[in-house]
Amino acid sequence: MTQTLKTKVLIIGAGTGGYVAGIRCGQLGLETVLVDASPGLGGTCLNVGCIPSKAIIHAAGKYETVAKAAGDGTLGITASTPAIDLSKTVEWKDGVVRKLNAGVAALLKKAKVKVIKGWAEFSDAKTCTVKTDDGDIRITAEHVILATGSEPVELPFLPFGGDVISSTEALSLPEVPKKLVVVGGGYIGLELGIAFRKLGAEVAIVEMAERILPLYDKALTDPVAKWLEKHGVQLLLGARAGGFGDGKLNVTDKDGNPMQLDADKVLVTVGRRARTKGWDLENMGVAMSGPFVKIDNRCATSMKNVWAIGDLTGEPMLAHKGSAQGEVVAEIIAGNDRVFDPTTIAAVCFTEPEIVSAGLGPDDVKGRDDVIQAVFPFAAIGRALAIEAGEDGGFVRVIASKSDHRLLGVQAVGQHVSELSNSFAQMLEMGAVLEDVAGTIHVHPTLGEAFHEASLRALGHAIHI
Repeated sequence: MTQTLKTKVLIIGAGTGGYVAGIRCGQLGLETVLVDASPGLGGTCLNVGCIPSKAIIHAAGKYETVAKAAGDGTLGITASTPAIDLSKTVEWKDGVVRKLNAGVAALLKKAKVKVIKGWAEFSDAKTCTVKTDDGDIRITAEHVILATGSEPVELPFLPFGGDVISSTEALSLPEVPKKLVVVGGGYIGLELGIAFRKLGAEVAIVEMAERILPLYDKALTDPVAKWLEKHGVQLLLGARAGGFGDGKLNVTDKDGNPMQLDADKVLVTVGRRARTKGWDLENMGVAMSGPFVKIDNRCATSMKNVWAIGDLTGEPMLAHKGSAQGEVVAEIIAGNDRVFDPTTIAAVCFTEPEIVSAGLGPDDVKGRDDVIQAVFPFAAIGRALAIEAGEDGGFVRVIASKSDHRLLGVQAVGQHVSELSNSFAQMLEMGAVLEDVAGTIHVHPTLGEAFHEASLRALGHAIHI
């Protein structure tokens, strides 16, 4: 027998967009039902993406630190050669995820959001049937928020299964593969490839473009490329992967020559696509923009009172974008006048070293004579040198309008620069000018001083260079 349920707001997907939308709806007094089929609340980010990958990356960094101390030692510290039981590392990572799952569940409960575990299938824009372990539930809603997220892209000649894995399986491997080949030189492939290299795997990266991280300018990616070279990562650029069998991946190099790479595991990270299949999106009558659900600046779809947020709506596919959109939609449903119109959405690559980009980059202003650009190296920052973060070619760059000095973009590459991303975004969002950054007393000794000095340099009077 099918149960029936009516609600003010129905949210499909409990990722960083969906659960934040649910919490905010609850805080605003809106009757809300959230439907999600995944084992744990939090979506890709919390379960098989941002959080677990950063946990593994953190563990890999710890292992690398101890490994450096073996032999001749480092910083006067010596240690025995380390060993790793990756299954125990994964167990720790899973514990972090479970703790956060429970935290999200508690927050939703506090907000009086009804959570239903199951798979939703829509018959029309406001009606779906959820298949649960306890039977079917038919839900009708006044408002529907679609937050179904994204999933890894599978290559037809390298289907997932066995030793061909996505990032999901890579985060739960029981042991470090001796030979790992990563297909795709974007941020996911590089983050995980670098982590496994630190853990002792032999790593090769196959990328179709002529350089890694092609969405970022070359100055930002060069320090990462140097790290890969220094640590023996085989980098095949302009190359195409083929089929895999008998522990060998077929590859065509940039000159068209066939070759084979030995691999215990092949990690395919060629991108992510919006999760639009399996829940009868076509029955909802919403307009599409290519492979994504089309929205306006209120996150409204073409169907009245149907909203879409997060990866489902297109690039940038970033968790913090989905969360911000979720809050906006909740406010609009509650009757508040809101739009989603950020000045910038900062992006971070947790590579070695890390990369941050917010606002316009040098490629965006190429050929323009109405902008100022200035770079300040971490090699001239005391804190960076004191934590071994100043010798990898890292820097902070500012781009500003020549006429009024308004900040247009800020980028950085270097160890731990992800922690500067919010400062960059905040200054851009507030419409800061170079003088605002220059006039802010930055704490010494910190990496943030490089942002201060880059702004001073753009004004023509840097102190420490």
